[in-house]
Amino acid sequence: MKKVVVLTGAGISAESGIRTFRDNGGLWEEHRVEDVATPQAWQRDPELVLRFYNERRKQMYSVEPNQAHRLLARLEQHFDVEIITQNVDNLHERAGSTKVVHLHGELSKGRSSQNPDLIEEVEGWEIKMGQLAADGTQLRPHIVWFGEMVPKMEEAVEIASAADIFLVVGTSLAVYPAAGLINYVPGNSPIYLIDPIKPEISLYRDVHYIQETATVGMELLYHDLVSNQ
Repeated sequence: MKKVVVLTGAGISAESGIRTFRDNGGLWEEHRVEDVATPQAWQRDPELVLRFYNERRKQMYSVEPNQAHRLLARLEQHFDVEIITQNVDNLHERAGSTKVVHLHGELSKGRSSQNPDLIEEVEGWEIKMGQLAADGTQLRPHIVWFGEMVPKMEEAVEIASAADIFLVVGTSLAVYPAAGLINYVPGNSPIYLIDPIKPEISLYRDVHYIQETATVGMELLYHDLVSNQ
C-alpha cells in the first residue's frame, strides 16, 4: 500500500470556521502574537494567555470537520496515510484520520509549565488559573509558542522522507520549519499543493499546483489519486 503524507495548514481549518492568524492583519482576536503566543507572554500575564486559548478551544468545539478533512480520512481506505499538521485543532481526528502528528501542539490538551512531556487531556473547553498538572505546576496550553522548539519536527522529517505521494493542503508554505518538510520528500515522489495562494517562494522540486480552496482541491485530487492508484 502506497504511503501518502499530508502537510496541512490554516487554510483547511478556516473552511470549518476557525479564524486564522494570517487573515486577521497580524492579530488574533485583537491580540498581538507577543501578548498571547510566547513564553514571555505566559510569564507576564498567564491569565490573559489562558483566556485566549480557552476561547480558541471553545470555538474549536463549536465547529465541525469539513469535506477536505473527511476526504483525507477516507483516503485511508486506499493508502497508508499520515498527516502532519500545523494546526492545533482536532478536526482531523474528529473526521476519522488515525495517524496525525501535530507540529504546533494541540488545543485539546494541557501540559506542565515546567515539564513539556507531562501532557494531559483538557476536560471541556477551559483551563483555569490554579488548575495544576501532575507535578504541581500551573497547567498551560499544550501549544508550541513562538520562540519554542518544535519537538515533533524530527518525527515529521522521518515521515516525509518515506512518502510515496506528498500532499500540501491549506498552506502556502510560508511557515518554517514545517515548510522545509518538502525538501525531505524522495525525489521520485509526486508533490501536490492545494491552496488558493500560489507560494511566492522558489521550490527546488516539480510541484503539481491546484489553486483552489482545501475542500474544492481535495475533491479534485481525491478522485484522481484513487482512480490512478
